Amino acid sequence: MVSTTFLNLKTEKQAKIRKALLVEFSNQPLAKAQVAPIVKMAGIARGAFYKYFDDLADSYRYLYGVAMHDIHAAINQKVSNDSFDPQFYLNQVATFVDGVVNSRYQELIKMHLDKNESLIGEDRSQPVSELDSRQWAAMILSHQVIKTILLNPERKVQTMKRLKEVLELLDGEEMG
Repeated sequence: MVSTTFLNLKTEKQAKIRKALLVEFSNQPLAKAQVAPIVKMAGIARGAFYKYFDDLADSYRYLYGVAMHDIHAAINQKVSNDSFDPQFYLNQVATFVDGVVNSRYQELIKMHLDKNESLIGEDRSQPVSELDSRQWAAMILSHQVIKTILLNPERKVQTMKRLKEVLELLDGEEMG
């Protein structure tokens, strides 16, 4: 977990370190990433890096969290428990994909989906028990569609079409 020492740094210094992390983790999978290029680019001592983060994985989780927060800021809507709306999920997926493509985090997110996701573990921010079966299925499918589109942009139209079809099928199901 990022240290309070890091969080108490001046904004400019934090930004410089985040930029160095972004460069390293956008170009190297976590398994091959190294502290040396990060500290060199950030202009900090190696010891300082370890004062701010437990290890490389910790710094990666921190940066990935920052990226997700920034990208989700435009789409920070909760799933409605009252109804199932296929268009809601289509809009969320399209907005998220556009947010990634138009952000400085695009290569980081692609590297995460392609190489690092299995190393970090899954996001447990919304417990499955809070979602009904259709919402859960739509969430899982939406995440897979995002991954497919970001790693294979040429498949965006057909993948979004398939998502729409499946969401409409889920919408037609009677839940009992």
